[in-house]
Amino acid sequence: MTADKRVLMAGAAIAVAVSVAQPAAAQRAPGEQSARSGLASASEADTNFARDRNISVMQRPRDGYQAVGGRMGAFTLYPKLSLTAEHNDNIYATDTNETDDLVWKVEPELNIASDWSRHALSAYARASILRYQDANTEDSEDYTLGANAQIDMLRNSFLRLGADWAELTEPRTSPNAVNGAVEPTRYETTGARASVSHELNRLRLSAGYDFKSFDYEDGRNAAGGVIPQNYRDRDVHTLTARADYAVSPATALFLEVSRNERDYSLTRPAVTLVRDSDGIQALVGANFELGAVARGEIGVGYFEQQYDDPTLNDIDGFGARAQVEWFPTQLTTVTFTGSRTIEESASPGSAGYVSANAAVRVDHELVRNILLTGQAAVGNDDYEGITREDDRFNASVGATYLLNRYAGVTLAYSHMTMDSSGVGGQDFKVNKLGATLALQF
Repeated sequence: MTADKRVLMAGAAIAVAVSVAQPAAAQRAPGEQSARSGLASASEADTNFARDRNISVMQRPRDGYQAVGGRMGAFTLYPKLSLTAEHNDNIYATDTNETDDLVWKVEPELNIASDWSRHALSAYARASILRYQDANTEDSEDYTLGANAQIDMLRNSFLRLGADWAELTEPRTSPNAVNGAVEPTRYETTGARASVSHELNRLRLSAGYDFKSFDYEDGRNAAGGVIPQNYRDRDVHTLTARADYAVSPATALFLEVSRNERDYSLTRPAVTLVRDSDGIQALVGANFELGAVARGEIGVGYFEQQYDDPTLNDIDGFGARAQVEWFPTQLTTVTFTGSRTIEESASPGSAGYVSANAAVRVDHELVRNILLTGQAAVGNDDYEGITREDDRFNASVGATYLLNRYAGVTLAYSHMTMDSSGVGGQDFKVNKLGATLALQF
């Protein structure tokens, strides 16, 4: 990193960062997902940065269909259980010899949240248990635990803290999935984050720190040989600083700068490629609400990732992040998202790739207890150091029928296509059709 960029990072560190530890969304009705951009919390409703004039379809409260939870002193506990039967026509995500199977999924979840007038504390525990009708090697159990806290220090001054742990299974459709492995790759993540923000009339400053650790298990091929994966173990540290200036009560301009360090566990001679790196991203943009028509945030700028290994080329270029919600009617929400970022690669010879993504989602409330959803997304991953480029397309449709405040049923179909050119990728098409029964209290 050049001296000028270090000066830029040091100067931006006194500004602001974005890390909002929101309480778990336990009060959503069965089958609902949050489409909220998260640009303003309830505690910011009387500031120049509130973006709450409209309410999205999936965020809207529905009397008679919301979970009431169980009181536990100053906290409320929200239990939930989802049961899914899904048909997958290509469970190994391959281009030839496609194998279909019926997948049974059980997903219990517990959320607990405080109802204090000041400060907030929430925690959650989730599990996802998959059982395949025929392909037992694909069975998996994933677990996630987490907690978030907000401390209201002064009026419009907040300290937010969070931590989480997860034991997960890497999908066969992941661009880093291991070809030829008998079972999907298992890995563990541990995370912690902290941020502080303070508003001074038209100016809001914030700064944050985020830590994430990844620990991968080795795989095995059909002959019983080991497929090493511990070369992917790493710790990621990210510092972010941000300043928002409200040019009006409905529009704010922002500057956001972040610096990351990606430290891998293995070094030479255990590995031939040292993947350690450090990078920056600087974005400028606007956070806005156009009456009752639209709201969102759009940022564009520059990113750079520099690698310690002299055999690896640095990655730099145009960076972007956007999320805009459009409300054509009170019963329809259209959400546009996009990004261009640098991601970590597990492919031999490449430590990273530039991932560009764009998506549109439509949520429609047919009647108060029938919700329709459609989504389409495209993506491109361009790998540095090797000849590989992936083009992705995803589309899905779904319908949720809320029976009452305790139960809901969702029918969903999704399609995913991957076209990969070069070395290490794999072409495939996957179609899924499923039905979910969600139970909550």
